[in-house]
Amino acid sequence: MVKAIVGANWGDEGKGKITDMLAEESDIIIRFQGGSNAGHTIVNDYGKFALHICPSGVFYNHTTSIIGNGVALNIPNLVHEIEEIVSKGVPRPKILVSDRAQILMPYHILFDKYEEERLGGKSFGSTKSGIAPFYSDKYAKIGFQVNELFDEESLKEKVYRIVETKNVLVEHLYHQPLIDPEEIFNTLLEYKEMIKPYVCDVSLYLHNALKEGKKILLEGQLGSLKDPDFGIYPMVTSSSTLAAYGAIGAGIPPYEIKDVVTVVKAYSSAVGAGEFVSEIFGEEADELRRRGGDGGEYGATTGRPRRMGWFDAVASRYGCRVQGATEVALTVLDVLGYLDTLPVCVGYEIDGEVTRDFPTTNLLKKAKPVYEYLPGWKTDIRGIKNYDELPENCRKYIEFIEKELEVPITMVSNGPKRHDIIKRK
Repeated sequence: MVKAIVGANWGDEGKGKITDMLAEESDIIIRFQGGSNAGHTIVNDYGKFALHICPSGVFYNHTTSIIGNGVALNIPNLVHEIEEIVSKGVPRPKILVSDRAQILMPYHILFDKYEEERLGGKSFGSTKSGIAPFYSDKYAKIGFQVNELFDEESLKEKVYRIVETKNVLVEHLYHQPLIDPEEIFNTLLEYKEMIKPYVCDVSLYLHNALKEGKKILLEGQLGSLKDPDFGIYPMVTSSSTLAAYGAIGAGIPPYEIKDVVTVVKAYSSAVGAGEFVSEIFGEEADELRRRGGDGGEYGATTGRPRRMGWFDAVASRYGCRVQGATEVALTVLDVLGYLDTLPVCVGYEIDGEVTRDFPTTNLLKKAKPVYEYLPGWKTDIRGIKNYDELPENCRKYIEFIEKELEVPITMVSNGPKRHDIIKRK
């Protein structure tokens, strides 16, 4: 049985908590795309953690955590993250890394930084984690798979060949110091020693696990609106954020994914540039940001203040549709208890016409939000375990969103801790 956990929006939906919670009843948790460029914040019995590349299942003894072939593998980050959680009292997790995963190279991070500086005001708001250069190289077939670390002779030849072309850009486009191929080769030899204990034929491992009836969880990074095909292109990430890609990024058949839990935030937030129709500003945004999440709405990786907005039913319904959502987990609902009135964006006005369908980016630039207003519940809902005990206006808000999404909301998160959750039938 394979279940995918993915985001419906711009990322930052609270997937880490939902994965951490569902991992309790899973055998295997897999990261299938992205790299260290986004974080999942998790609060559990061991403390508060921001994971960037480890799957959110690393806190359990009974689980195996897997880095799939679709991930941008930053080897020092992975090893550092494992050591960091162990140093805080977490039992050493069982981790496997696909032998087909590609390695994020030190120069990917440099190129990311150089390009953002070169673009200046037209930059993509990158986290400068090397993600776009990494995926560019992967699909240009000049990347390095983990298995290549174990053939030193051909590895060295390839490093010298690729660095030669990279240095043309370094010298003539970016006017920066040249990359030393010998240094890169020696770094990769260090990476080999670091990653050796974890390397595995993950696709075969999962093939056998499925035959044995194991419960598998696919963990996505970011959300639908950051997908390179279906997101707010070009202000997107460089790997597919959709559940469908989970089959490819993990190495399993697509028909094995039976359940797509799509995480939707009770309001909107985004890190980085791009179109954001229901965005709010000034004191109104500051107040929501301050109260949001656990300790405020700031990027788990960058620490950047997130951009804030009201719930966007148009974007969220679309986000659920492209994910193929079978159920929705609604998060951070407890944050909204201070509001007298809750605006919900139910349509976009574009050139005088109102649409309920999410358009392409060129039209999104012109879209103005159309709001409906729901009464607030003006009380703290943390600690409530049963849906019926929620204030009436709170239930009405959830049911209004559910109707807009056209997907059942099965879980409502009303606090940062693992078990601050209300399950709905």
